[in-house]
This record gives sequence, structure tokens and C-alpha cells, in this order.
Amino acid sequence: MKPINANTKIARIIKEHPDALEAIISISSKFEKYRNPLLRKVFVGRTTIAMASEMADCEMSVFFDKLKPLGFEIDETTLPIEEETKELPAFITALTKEQIIDFDVRELLASGNDPLSLILGKIKTVQSGQALKIINTFEPVPLIKMLENQGFVTYTDVISDALIETYFYKQTDTDTISETPEASSSKGWDDVMDRYKNHLVTIDVRELEMPLPMHTILTELDKLPSDKALHVYHKRIPVFLLPELAEKNFEYRINNISDGNVHLLIYRN
Repeated sequence: MKPINANTKIARIIKEHPDALEAIISISSKFEKYRNPLLRKVFVGRTTIAMASEMADCEMSVFFDKLKPLGFEIDETTLPIEEETKELPAFITALTKEQIIDFDVRELLASGNDPLSLILGKIKTVQSGQALKIINTFEPVPLIKMLENQGFVTYTDVISDALIETYFYKQTDTDTISETPEASSSKGWDDVMDRYKNHLVTIDVRELEMPLPMHTILTELDKLPSDKALHVYHKRIPVFLLPELAEKNFEYRINNISDGNVHLLIYRN
């Protein structure tokens, strides 16, 4: 195992040792949510040891002391990377209470339910000049990336460790929209399908329970030949998978055919 330091992601630590999860949970009750596979995927993807120690209000040495007996080599000389301060976007100061649609998903997540379909349902009702505000206990990074690709402007306000509000603002016709080539993941579906029509590996994960769909897709991608694309039959847009694909240097296209019927094409960049 590579040495761990202040900037090591919790996701990597849990992946490298099966007992690391319980060791981290034992540090603070704030990490109990990591037992939920859905929440664990969201939380640990970006969280470093430095960030987790702040959440637990303890020294990083507490984490190192817990992980050292598991065989992790510790590098205590590396300093944590400072996060950039987000600039307050103009739409936040201009929004009125009537333009904001509140949606508190904390109880849904606490009960182990996935609020994604409800969020996507509400986002369809957002009109130009309005914003959907998701009230949560963490920053929903995968959802932010997905909706930014659909043209929404986002802002996350960290009220406290247990209260985070994320705004998804739908721009008006007078707003400046700078669309990038990847602004819509559905664009170019036919072109990519034609490119790989004789080089497809097809899987169907619609009947699998979470988190098996994501695990199955990632397992198939690990052995996917460079000249082939993975064609996935899914029942929803796998929002928590999408950042993983970017990190692994995969591109994707999504064909949202109907409710409960989503197709994905995943291929190497």
C-alpha cells in the first residue's frame, strides 16, 4: 500500500483495507452514515483525512493511530491542500424567496432511500429564473456535475457540518450561457453508437439492487478492451457513477428513453 497522508481520500483507504471502514467510524459518530453504501459513495469520494478530521473535530493523528495497526504507512509531513474559496454567483443575491423551490432530502437519506428520482422530477418543474434548493447534510457533487452539464448554475452554501444547501438555478434568456461541447451528455449518441456498432459489450443492470448496478458496470469497464464500448441498460441515470467515469478517463453518452429505461454508452477517452 502507498503511504497515506493528510490529502489521502477516505475512499482509497476503505478500498485498500476491509477493516478501515469500522476503524474510521469508531473515531466519531459523525461517520456512522458511511455504513450506508449510497451515502458512503457520496461522502468519501472527495473527503480527505484532513477534511474528515475537521468534521470529527479531532487531530489527524487520531486517524493515523487508528489506521497504522491495519498496515497503513503514515506520512505526517505532508500538509493538507487548501481548498479554493467559491465566489458568490450573481444569481444568489438576485433570487427572491418566491423564486426558490425548497426540497429537504435529509429524512429520505436517513431512511436509506435514494431521492434522485424525486430530485429529477422537481428539477423538471423549475422555470427560467427559478432555483431548486436541495437541503442536505452533504454537498451532492455528482448531482451538481450532472445538472451543470444540463445548463444549470449551481452554488453550495455550507451552513454547518449537518446542514448544507445547494442551489440549482435555471438561467433566463437574458443570462449569459457558455455551452461547452459536453454540455449535454445525450448529444452525439447516434454518432458514438455508429462508431462502436460492431464493437459493443452489452449488460443489463435494471433488475439489480443498489449498489450492484454501479459495481457491475465498473467491473465490466476494468476489463473492457480499448476498441470497444460498454452498452448499459439501466433503469435510471447513475448519477453517482458519472464522476467515477471521468476519474477513470472514460467518456459516456446517455439516452434517456423513458421512465425506468435509460441506455448508456461508455467508452475510453
